[in-house]
Amino acid sequence: MLASGSKSVNGNSVWFFQPILNLFGRQISPAGITAFAVCLVAGLVFSSLLQSGFMRRQLSRLGLDKGLVAILTASISLVSFLVFLVLGLNLGGLAIAWDAKVPAIGLSLVQILQLIALVAIVFWFASAAKRFLFNRFLSKSGLDRSLQYTIAQICGYLVLTIGIVVALQSAGLNLSALAVFAGAVGVGIGFGLQNIARNFISGLVVLAERPIKIGDRVEVGTVTGQVKDIRARSTTILTNDNITIIVPNSDFIEKPVINWSHGDPRVRFRIRVGISVDSDVPKACKILTEIARAHPAALKDPKPWVVFDKFGDSSFELELVVWSLEMSYRPRAFRSDLNFEIERRFREEGISWPRSRRDVRLSIPQSLRIDRREDGQEEAPDEHKEM
Repeated sequence: MLASGSKSVNGNSVWFFQPILNLFGRQISPAGITAFAVCLVAGLVFSSLLQSGFMRRQLSRLGLDKGLVAILTASISLVSFLVFLVLGLNLGGLAIAWDAKVPAIGLSLVQILQLIALVAIVFWFASAAKRFLFNRFLSKSGLDRSLQYTIAQICGYLVLTIGIVVALQSAGLNLSALAVFAGAVGVGIGFGLQNIARNFISGLVVLAERPIKIGDRVEVGTVTGQVKDIRARSTTILTNDNITIIVPNSDFIEKPVINWSHGDPRVRFRIRVGISVDSDVPKACKILTEIARAHPAALKDPKPWVVFDKFGDSSFELELVVWSLEMSYRPRAFRSDLNFEIERRFREEGISWPRSRRDVRLSIPQSLRIDRREDGQEEAPDEHKEM
């Protein structure tokens, strides 16, 4: 009985390995389909784990940039998924040789994996070289910090470009065959990628000429804030509201840019104040000067002064002129501090604010006037008539 039972079990399991499908001339069995599905699921799970936040945190602890971490995790997960996919196809019955050329590419699977690995290494090396130049080598050169950053960025781009060319050649890709691809890219730039190309070239100009640098307070268009990062295509600006705005580099070349930190960081503030015509003008000027000198953010040199700007309809227009470095940090708060103090001191010292007067004259049409003669009263004299 045991022998017959064992034979029955073996007979029932044979169908699992019998071909049930003919695909591309290959016989596919349920076992092969199961093996392919298991490898496919394993590849997806493993690739997801490689792109998880835990893996990114572990790579970030090595001192890698966020962009490089994203590239490495994406490259490694892609390679692992391809390995599991090819392994599943081989186990499923669709045998694929690792050294077989992929149609329309001319590279084998081994060469493709090698190319992906080399590109990831090139990105890591470019980031490490830029970080070494900026933090170790150039930091002891005595150059301006922004110039050090510019040199490190340009060197990083050069290392990246040269490294990618070397990686393509090492993988066995004929660069002369890229001439057609380069022509297609040129056509694409002419039609759809011209904005990206313009921003990239503008980024190189910004890094070379340095009209702005990290830490500067700038105004371009409707964006005002502090420059946090300058990249090849865009610049990151942090506003006073703690909002990060990505500005294309072409805006810094094509639009007028106000750089409050360029050259001399001192900025002159003008605070306009109107007082009533009954107020003591010399006393008001003295109070304004004292307020400006007492503020810790106001510069002593040049010293603040007050300008008698003009005579208004019902006021005297004064202007407090004070120099400060606050334009790079908190310009609105500086103005607000001065305005609060001016209002308090004027109220204490009896300096009154102007009150506008308006003369309102009503003209009643003749058709709306009441004829008092009908009521036995004398008609009211018309103020426009000659008496």
